[in-house]
Amino acid sequence: MALDGVTLAYLVKELAPQLKGARIDKIFQPEKEEIHLQLRLSQGNRRLLLNAGATSPRFHLTAENKKNPPSPPMFCMILRKHLEGGKIISISQRELERVITFEIQNYNDRGDLVTLHLYLEIMGKHSNLILVDQGSGTILDGLKRYSHALSRYREVLPGRTYLAPPSQGKKPPLKDEELWRQTFSIDDLDRKITKLLLTHFAGVSPELALEIAIQAGLSADTYLHQCGDIDFSRLFQAYQRLCNPEDKTEIQPCLYYPPQPKSPPIAFTFIPFQQYQTLKKVSPDSLNETVQCFYSAKSVTNNLEAKRGSLRKIVQEQQTHLHKKLNVYGEAISEANSNLAYQRWGELLTANLHRIAPRSKEVSVEDYYDPALSSVLIPLDPHLSAIDNAQRYYKLYNKAKATLLKTQQFQEAALDEANYLNSLQVSLDQASTLSELEEIYVELMEQGYVAGKHLLKDTFKANKSGSKSKPRQKPKVKSSKEMPHPRIYRSSQDRIIYVGKNNAQNDWLSLRKGKPNDLWLHVKQIPGSHVLVPLEEGEEFPDDATLEEAAALAIFYSQSRGSSQVPVDYTHVKQLKKPNSAKPGMVVYEQNWTLYLTPKPEILERLLATEEGIE
Repeated sequence: MALDGVTLAYLVKELAPQLKGARIDKIFQPEKEEIHLQLRLSQGNRRLLLNAGATSPRFHLTAENKKNPPSPPMFCMILRKHLEGGKIISISQRELERVITFEIQNYNDRGDLVTLHLYLEIMGKHSNLILVDQGSGTILDGLKRYSHALSRYREVLPGRTYLAPPSQGKKPPLKDEELWRQTFSIDDLDRKITKLLLTHFAGVSPELALEIAIQAGLSADTYLHQCGDIDFSRLFQAYQRLCNPEDKTEIQPCLYYPPQPKSPPIAFTFIPFQQYQTLKKVSPDSLNETVQCFYSAKSVTNNLEAKRGSLRKIVQEQQTHLHKKLNVYGEAISEANSNLAYQRWGELLTANLHRIAPRSKEVSVEDYYDPALSSVLIPLDPHLSAIDNAQRYYKLYNKAKATLLKTQQFQEAALDEANYLNSLQVSLDQASTLSELEEIYVELMEQGYVAGKHLLKDTFKANKSGSKSKPRQKPKVKSSKEMPHPRIYRSSQDRIIYVGKNNAQNDWLSLRKGKPNDLWLHVKQIPGSHVLVPLEEGEEFPDDATLEEAAALAIFYSQSRGSSQVPVDYTHVKQLKKPNSAKPGMVVYEQNWTLYLTPKPEILERLLATEEGIE
């Protein structure tokens, strides 16, 4: 959900009185398209965030103090030169356009008091932050510079005259119902009401247009020709309630969350919207707090997905390489198996040396391995004697036998690695925090998959030396075994259930945390988390409810999530063994029981809601 013009008007109305007269003490640019203004107010210091990115352009007060780059970017230096020490005179919005003007007064290099305008243009991928000298209308600089090569309408370059973004021809809020109705008179009758509201009226987003229709008693699929006088009256009343910030004195900001526990908000509004009434609603104290909470959660989610995508790419590259190796091994084994028949040919030739004429190209002999004594036509090299031809086939057989023995070992190792990479894929897909992704990244470094690379260096502990080591050389990194933070749940019988988040945690739970008699669970022969249920001394199994719930968690945190009748193996920790040189998270066991289960959604929902902090 993006900030529409109406919501921006409510936000400006809320923040403008608070920030009027604020002194700009410091300016930072922690991200490429984000500026922070450190403001000094009578009630204390505040930080104003201005974002001109393509995905989340916005402005609001924030308490977040992001890390700044070692050296400030050029635009940040320009802002510091002209704005530090200045005073915010006003914050305004032209009609309901998504352009916010910050009017700032400051003294220039000659000691003259000048007025500057800082324009925040919130327009998706075309968003920008532009500093303009108000007296001359000249652009001092822009966060994103572009010439006529990119925009025929205007240039954003130092020294050029500032032009506001082109008008879309939309109407400002109308208070006269007759004029409001006339807006629809020239339209195609087969267009939807929501599309017409979006097309003709400033500040209206798709979500707001839908809400106007819903509050008027119409649906999203209502067409213009289906509306009568009463429908238009209701539409106008809903439009007046929602789209006239000047007339509305009170708002009730809302954040909306999906039913899944610990999920980020998926929408925010300045008053409760009927279209979100099925979602969980939270009402912050102010619209600024609402916008800050929504975009902070969105930023974390975007950052999480970006890091997840980088790690997933590493794993997928290895999986692709491994798939090619397995194809080569499969072809070699298939060819070697077919060449094992050369042993029989060598023995048949040895038994029929007297029947082979010199320089023969082939010979037909009886196959005494076949009860029917069928004939076999064996090709010969005419340049070799009969005994040498037999020896040649023995050599081909021995070569095939040796190839088969070695290639099968390589194939088994490759299959083990493929299973390991699949387990990494599951861990990546189910990671919910940056710290969980960091543990997976450390594991990848320990296994040599990202040695010498600088991926994710802003978040994860990458190799900072800059040296280019060999691709599979294992760097010295902090072992993930030293920082285990597994998921912790409570069963309906108030028993603890541990769930590993990744392979390193799986090893720690199974081989270090678990006591010999504790119960261990894992989905049968499918990548997934290890699950541990601590048992009391002398206790062989937990209660049936806890066992079923632990198995449900094992299925939920595996590649079988969403499947039915999933086999889950369970045994005691003392039965687990880790083979030498086995990959992280890989254990073997011989004695176990198997439970076939289709997890019930209500049980999973209750379990997931009980997740606790680190023990």
